[in-house]
Amino acid sequence: MTTARRILLVDADAFFVAVARQVDPEGAGKAALLIVGGRPGSRGVVCSASYECRAFGVRSAMPISRALKLCPEAMCVPVPRGACSSRSREIQAVLARFAPVVQASSIDEWYCDLGGTEALYGHEPLAATAHRIRQAVFEATGLNVSIGGGTSRLIAKMAVEVAKPKPGSGADGVHCVPPGGEAAFLSRFRLADLPMVGPRLAEKLARMGLETVQDAQAWPAEALVSRLGERAGTWLARRVRGVDDSIVSPRERQKQVSREDTFARDLDDDEVIERELLRLAVRVSADLRRQALRARTVTVKVKDRDFKSRTAQRTLASFIESEKSVVKAARPLLRHLRGKRPVPIRLLGIALSHFDDDPDTAPLPAAQLGLFGAEAVPVAAPATGSAPAPADPEESPRDRALTRALDRIRDRYGAGAILPARLVDPEQDTGPRVEE
Repeated sequence: MTTARRILLVDADAFFVAVARQVDPEGAGKAALLIVGGRPGSRGVVCSASYECRAFGVRSAMPISRALKLCPEAMCVPVPRGACSSRSREIQAVLARFAPVVQASSIDEWYCDLGGTEALYGHEPLAATAHRIRQAVFEATGLNVSIGGGTSRLIAKMAVEVAKPKPGSGADGVHCVPPGGEAAFLSRFRLADLPMVGPRLAEKLARMGLETVQDAQAWPAEALVSRLGERAGTWLARRVRGVDDSIVSPRERQKQVSREDTFARDLDDDEVIERELLRLAVRVSADLRRQALRARTVTVKVKDRDFKSRTAQRTLASFIESEKSVVKAARPLLRHLRGKRPVPIRLLGIALSHFDDDPDTAPLPAAQLGLFGAEAVPVAAPATGSAPAPADPEESPRDRALTRALDRIRDRYGAGAILPARLVDPEQDTGPRVEE
């Protein structure tokens, strides 16, 4: 007889808000209406908001200025990044005492596989173990977590939303779905609530008369396949019945390393914007080397004054790691974006991906893939008689050795100890930035 899997998803409740209150008990700690993400008047976005602020319509990723229009009495504070990282590690350490496999899904979410621990915990119900984990996390960190449980990651993910003790919900922080009860549990949700059912698929399903999970459960798998195709139809038929074979792995492969800045004022001077691109390249390439990675794909993102996000991407023939190579690959992408729409920008970002530790590193075409949640803008091939496409950066062993020597200097004397000359011009200043 096969034993049912025992999967938990642990979600720290209003994590950034809770940590901000711990860091500043006399300020943020006493503010019921609290927004974390930036100071009033900043160009940042909401990272998290207290439940009281959410009642006013404040949501994550909303500009701070709009959030304060909705909730003018709220207190706004920056993200306490160091404290958040520390608390995240502390929570994961507690979870490791209970579960043989713990996977961090984000800074405030962890999947736990308790397979094989039934006898260890006296064959108690999964919910009872979850309550003990919840208490242990609170005793160790002073933070509350919500825990969803079931036979798969999908069920645990959906169950944790039911577990969260939101005002008026009556929930106690734990909700576990018993084996065999997956389909009945999911029937309460809309299809759009399921992970990986995006807006386009949800719209397509709505046109088929399918808006809730219960609607889709009434369709046999063959009918879904005939309307959606073999792959999508089979996937959805399994999904709405709670079938999910994905495993909990101790470490998910890094997908990308990125840095972006929101500026205190919109930038319209191309020379200044390219200087900020250089600043980002220094930081993101350092992040890359710190993780002992090299990348082949470079993506540049801009967010225009009207909040329109645009990206351009380029896949190189070889891997790079130095800030010089990152800039050389990124600059033509930025110029392409600026040439297409030369309007003031409020945000600039660089992402590096397709790493040399990825098993899928066979040569690829320079595909223009979407990152940052926006559709990428392809870099068009030059027309006949136009200037040739920019050459790939050539990165020699000497370049890499020099870059790593600079890293050692910065590690010892600070990030600003040695910088490209363009970044130490006192006349060029774009004002405070919100790092994202």
